[in-house]
Amino acid sequence: MKPRIAQAKAVKPIRTLKKAKSHRVRNVICGFLAGILSIAALLGTVSHILPAEIQAWPYVPIIVSLVPWFAILAVIALVCGIVSKRTMSVLLAIAAIALQVWWQYPFFYNETKLPRAAIAAVSGASANTQDDYARLMTCNVFKGHADAQEIVDVVRSERVEVLALQETTDAFVDELNKAGIGDLLPYAQVASSDGVYGNGLWSASPLGDPADDDVDSSASFMPGATVALDDGQTQIRFVSVHTTSPTDGYWQQWKRSLDELGRLRYDTSRRYVFMGDFNATDDHTPFRNFLGARFTDAAKQAAGGLVFTWPANIDYVPTFAGIDHIVLDSGMLAGRVKSLKIDGSDHKALLATVQFDV
Repeated sequence: MKPRIAQAKAVKPIRTLKKAKSHRVRNVICGFLAGILSIAALLGTVSHILPAEIQAWPYVPIIVSLVPWFAILAVIALVCGIVSKRTMSVLLAIAAIALQVWWQYPFFYNETKLPRAAIAAVSGASANTQDDYARLMTCNVFKGHADAQEIVDVVRSERVEVLALQETTDAFVDELNKAGIGDLLPYAQVASSDGVYGNGLWSASPLGDPADDDVDSSASFMPGATVALDDGQTQIRFVSVHTTSPTDGYWQQWKRSLDELGRLRYDTSRRYVFMGDFNATDDHTPFRNFLGARFTDAAKQAAGGLVFTWPANIDYVPTFAGIDHIVLDSGMLAGRVKSLKIDGSDHKALLATVQFDV
């Protein structure tokens, strides 16, 4: 009988063992990130559809203002889920991305474009108040700290016909006048509910039926006035808007101030344009309720992409939320929407070109 010869077992090289261990560590880390980020991305994304009452709970409005940015978490979760082969995380991430595309797509594509005639009409050497087009601008001037001369310079260079400002002060209005706003927009209506900070409208055309507050708002006086365009054939009611900011102790008041704006959906005696600081994005249900089936956000209609206006001029903090809006009544069309930094303000100015009869 022949003696058995022991067969030596193959030994994996140390390099292979280290590589396998490295892959296991990578998969564990990626799997953990995929799970956490996919859940966070989906929950953050679906906050878009929370009822208005829930969105008015403490801190929820702040989370909702970040909805577009949850797309980044979803993409990271998707990559980590694929690497770590976490099927559920991949599915959650895909669901979040799909919802983001569905909700944000209208900001990037619209078959109806502003005609060349509208763009040409507001590109002349000076504003033309006799046609059916206008360049509009709004800016929260941060308690009068914004650079008044810069605002006047933008009005001149952009050939703005109607300007809405929020958080003005008497001293700031004086600075505007010294900077020459009266030479460009000689008609104005400014109102303040507390005698300190106010909101205002400035126009190249006379302001008809001016009022201190068109909204009867619990947030602030929101002045309104009617501007005649196209040789008086088009009458548009402009309102400078400033709702309550969603902060500690004011969560419900924030929703209430948006609901008060929503009452104007039922006023069919006028055609409206609302411009200002709404303290809400398109992801906030109270803001969408205000729009209803009648009003349209100019940025979405222009389909030039998401437009962020807040915060601005704050070190190391990016501008991440579009809380300033130009809101149009039905039958109007917007284009060339953009935001601009204004020194001294914590908001960017928002501009749009509008055709008032389509």
